[in-house]
Amino acid sequence: MKRPLATKPAAIRKERSVLFSKFPPGQVPEASDVLAKLEHLEVEAHVERRSVDVAYDLREHSLEELETTLEDKGFHLDNTLLSKMMRALIYYVEETQLHNLDAPDRLLKKSQNEAYTHAWERHPHGDHDDTPPEWREYK
Repeated sequence: MKRPLATKPAAIRKERSVLFSKFPPGQVPEASDVLAKLEHLEVEAHVERRSVDVAYDLREHSLEELETTLEDKGFHLDNTLLSKMMRALIYYVEETQLHNLDAPDRLLKKSQNEAYTHAWERHPHGDHDDTPPEWREYK
């Protein structure tokens, strides 16, 4: 009997832009050099937009990890309200995706039905008849 080959899980590819503040100038080339040293990461600098585009597998990196690395090295990220909101949303989405990858599959339908069945049996409801069976079948 042949055993199935162990398959590597499909990559979850993410493409993001890391935006930098105006000051200090010249951050983009230096930041792209720092990020280029990381494994399994594609980096492309855009000096005119003050951004570095990155592409990565979510199982290898996350945007939060990459931006934290840059901030620890002294780089200043864009802190406009829109950038902060987008950053927080992306952090949340990536964290949730990683959490869901580790979560075991659950049969929600079956477990929910069982819970409702048990609750229905224990809860007094209108379908309950206290009449003895011999009186209900009286003809």
